[in-house]
Amino acid sequence: MDAMSQNDVTTRSNRGQWENTVEGRPELSASFSGREEAIDQGRAVADELGSQHIVEDAEPTGVVTDED
Repeated sequence: MDAMSQNDVTTRSNRGQWENTVEGRPELSASFSGREEAIDQGRAVADELGSQHIVEDAEPTGVVTDED
C-alpha cells in the first residue's frame, strides 16, 4: 500500500457510518450515513485539494460462530 500524502482523502466504514478522513487536515474530515454520499463528497474534496481519493471497502467485523 502506498504511503498517504498530505491532503489525500480516505473514505471508509466506521461502526456503521461512513467517514472521510483528510490526511493532515482533520478539520476537513466528515461522517456520513451512506456510502455513496461519503464517496461523492470524498471525491469532491480530493478534486478540490488536487489529491488522491482512496475508498476502503468495509472489512468483515468478525467470525460468525455458533456457541452451544
